Amino acid sequence: MAGLAILVALVALAACGRDLPTAAVVPLGLPALPVPPDAPLQKARVDLGRTLFMDRRLSHNNTLSCAMCHVPEQGFTSNELGTAIGLEGQTIRRNSPTIFNVAYVEQLFHDGREFSLENQAWGPLLAGNEMANPSIGYVVEKIRTLPEYTGRFEAAFGGRGPDMMTIGLALAAYQRTVNSANSRFDRWRYGGEANALNAEEQAGFALFVGKAGCVACHPVGEKAALFSDNRFHNTGIGYANSMELPRRHRVQLAPGEFVVVEDKALDSFEKRQPDVGRYEVTLDPADSWAYRTPILRNVALTGPYMHDGSLATLEDVIEFYIRGGIDNPQKDPLLKPVGLAPGEKRSLAAFLRALTGDNVAQLAAEARAAAPGDALPAKDPASSYKRPY
Repeated sequence: MAGLAILVALVALAACGRDLPTAAVVPLGLPALPVPPDAPLQKARVDLGRTLFMDRRLSHNNTLSCAMCHVPEQGFTSNELGTAIGLEGQTIRRNSPTIFNVAYVEQLFHDGREFSLENQAWGPLLAGNEMANPSIGYVVEKIRTLPEYTGRFEAAFGGRGPDMMTIGLALAAYQRTVNSANSRFDRWRYGGEANALNAEEQAGFALFVGKAGCVACHPVGEKAALFSDNRFHNTGIGYANSMELPRRHRVQLAPGEFVVVEDKALDSFEKRQPDVGRYEVTLDPADSWAYRTPILRNVALTGPYMHDGSLATLEDVIEFYIRGGIDNPQKDPLLKPVGLAPGEKRSLAAFLRALTGDNVAQLAAEARAAAPGDALPAKDPASSYKRPY
């Protein structure tokens, strides 16, 4: 018995020195947070992942961080860009999706080609037109040389230093904490605050789940709502791009001065890159030009919209959908024209703006507070690497 007591005491003492799992804060309106059983949320991992997310040195030439395409103050996306810009100004063919509530996304990227946040992190790190690192090992060795990370991986991962797995785990841990809800809608629907939404916003919600049909792809539960079916749909935008169907663009020339031009007037700009959506993942023709349904929470903060950033405002999105999208052979049958009066459109937009969570400023401030170092590596990892065994 004495020996057993000593063993229990030693185990308890060891536990005191570890960063035990952190209870995930789930705001009102969100379901239980999905966390892999072998990747518990722990403060040291979350803090480490937040620093990595903000660190420009994780790109090949030390200029581009994750946060430069997923800007914390811009809804963790980029409001100025329809499609993202990678290393040294290279074009990326798709819009930067927000990482608000990304823990709930089942298949990641617009086409669903990745299945875990741990693995997803490596896509942008290695993509030649994004952060452009030449290899996994290059990223690992660079992090090993940066003094700001000395001992942090070992403390977060039980003595294990930076490697492919721990880097992915740290970035994923942080992203699983970027959860935002408790919006005025949530307080009205799930919190019992009858006056949290005004009459126009309540009318917009009635349209959302009724006449407008938005709920078909953006479901609303009785106890929580993600506003996404986590599925893939062809709305016609990808088809129109691939077939180079003529489109018109409203361009601002000066404050209050706009002009409408067609694509042919913009021929001097870079041509669109081929993009057939989820077909690139499944090779199933039925998936041509289909893209993942986004979560609509904080949608007022995350424009421009659609996978290519081609719709600038919520009003543009509403107009697009009430027209029934763009016809094509694989267009999702859920998309049908809907007749909405001007006042109904305004109500629908007002409801969507009521989905902004109450902690967006806090999450942005926490991201900036990570403050990674800016001292560059003394030598390029490829030039200084020495086998440690």
